[in-house]
Amino acid sequence: MQRPLDTTLLGSELQFTTSRSSGPGGQNVNKVNTKVTLKFDVRQSGILTDEEKEVLMVKLHSRITGEGVLLLTSQDKRSQLENKDAVIKKFNDLLKKAFEKKKPRKATKPSKTAVQKRIKSKKEHSEKKQWRKKLL
Repeated sequence: MQRPLDTTLLGSELQFTTSRSSGPGGQNVNKVNTKVTLKFDVRQSGILTDEEKEVLMVKLHSRITGEGVLLLTSQDKRSQLENKDAVIKKFNDLLKKAFEKKKPRKATKPSKTAVQKRIKSKKEHSEKKQWRKKLL
């Protein structure tokens, strides 16, 4: 069973930085740092096992820098606190999705009636084409 991983467990390893946002806020955007960036060093994490680190590095490779740091940002809200909550939620959802097991695909084959219906349709189409041929 997979242990639950979220910000309560990894909280000490998360780093937050703020910067000016391009989101909503009018003149407030030019004055206040509301954009929140979450940084999580996957390679240096003391809480994650080597297998978990490998899973994250493979599944989230597009979001991880060359140094092994996962970067997430949020700038949708008008306040820094709301953006911080949003980026934490995004982080939790990302971890949950990365660690969930993929359901194996079961191979199926078409039913007998579907096969018969397809063959019947092909025969009808063939007959229609035969009737269109010119007689010599």
